[in-house]
Amino acid sequence: MNPSSTSIRVLSVDDHPLLRDGIAALIAGQPDMKLVAEASNGYEAIEQFRASQPDVTLMDLQMPDLSGIDAIIAIRTESPTARIIVLTTYAGDALANRALRAGAMAYVLKGQVRRDLLDTIRAVHAGQKCIQPDVAAQLASHLDEEQLTPREIEVLALIAAGYSNKLIADRLSISEETVKGHVKNILPKLHASDRTHAVTQGLKRGIIDL
Repeated sequence: MNPSSTSIRVLSVDDHPLLRDGIAALIAGQPDMKLVAEASNGYEAIEQFRASQPDVTLMDLQMPDLSGIDAIIAIRTESPTARIIVLTTYAGDALANRALRAGAMAYVLKGQVRRDLLDTIRAVHAGQKCIQPDVAAQLASHLDEEQLTPREIEVLALIAAGYSNKLIADRLSISEETVKGHVKNILPKLHASDRTHAVTQGLKRGIIDL
């Protein structure tokens, strides 16, 4: 039997060519894997998935045009059995939660690619779910906490963008008092002492991005 016919067929999605090159080199050295396609954004990921029908897809989250999470949702809508590994620099619990809810089977930090990626590809191909210990710890540490509402996330994102309460109120077509109420709710939920601290926590946990 031709070994390539039994290889794990991998699609690599990342907007950084150097990272894709590194992954290609890792996979090239494995007799049981084959890189069948690459993509640099979410739209390309969907197209390449349709064209190559990979066994396992490696998906970055922060990409231009269409995010990795949106691409995961689109791919899984078309192919519910698609096996997707998130490959990201962000260990934040909120981001990991969104990716896993979207249908990702594993969550690997880019800093640990050389150590963990190949074994994770094999495990996911075998139908297993994998979450690295540090990511799992982040998820567990916030498990019982009250989550920000979609409106509170909007307000926090605008605070991060430098908007004042008045400008946030104008942008969202709500009163300034309502904005203040949202900020008052956001701070304890993020264990933040002030607006700046709330933004820092929001970015760290992947609730918002810049």
